[in-house]
Amino acid sequence: MRPIAAAPFIAVLALAACSEPASQPTSAPAPAPAAATLAGVDLNQPVRALGTEPFWGVEITASAITYTSIEGPPQTGTNSGPTLQGTTATYASTIGDQPIEITLIATECSDGMSDRTYPLTAMVKLGGETLNGCAASKAALEAQPPA
Repeated sequence: MRPIAAAPFIAVLALAACSEPASQPTSAPAPAPAAATLAGVDLNQPVRALGTEPFWGVEITASAITYTSIEGPPQTGTNSGPTLQGTTATYASTIGDQPIEITLIATECSDGMSDRTYPLTAMVKLGGETLNGCAASKAALEAQPPA
């Protein structure tokens, strides 16, 4: 009669051997980097700022800031990313031997020469000069028909 008493014990061992091993705890996925957006503009994508009188432009990409004007060839500096504070993003770099600081503000802007409105107002300090203009994502500007 002893073999019958051992039957439940053997059945439990058999079931345990057939079950799947306990799953290992998985680590939580790394959080996605915080989206750097301002007035709906993704600052992780190329942004263009521009102004008139005098005509100037700044293109901000992930790694570079390029300043252009009608007075000379384009000048490029490195981009270490924006400093976000409320409704303002600020970029600082050096172009040639001059400091450049670009401030983008989440307020609509008109360039004064077309019917376009831009989601951002731009202020650029280059050396001792301050330039005012507008900004938007490069993709949005390229998608609009020419003014």
